[in-house]
Amino acid sequence: MVIDTRNMCSHLQKKLFEEDGLYHPLWIAMQDDAELTAVVRSRQLHIYRNGKKVLVLAGKSAPKIIREDKLCEMLLQ
Repeated sequence: MVIDTRNMCSHLQKKLFEEDGLYHPLWIAMQDDAELTAVVRSRQLHIYRNGKKVLVLAGKSAPKIIREDKLCEMLLQ
């Protein structure tokens, strides 16, 4: 999965892409899941499964779980 990180919050980039980042396990799981797509909007990462939004990740605020999904379950662990 390739996303445009130019407009992504620097805090979110660190949490997502650095190996010790809070969201890094999610990023790894997203790479192996062909049903997921992601787009950067308003400096946040919006994640979709089969065209339906499931999760919004932000740098400084808490993630917003939109819909029950196995990806969201990873956040709760």
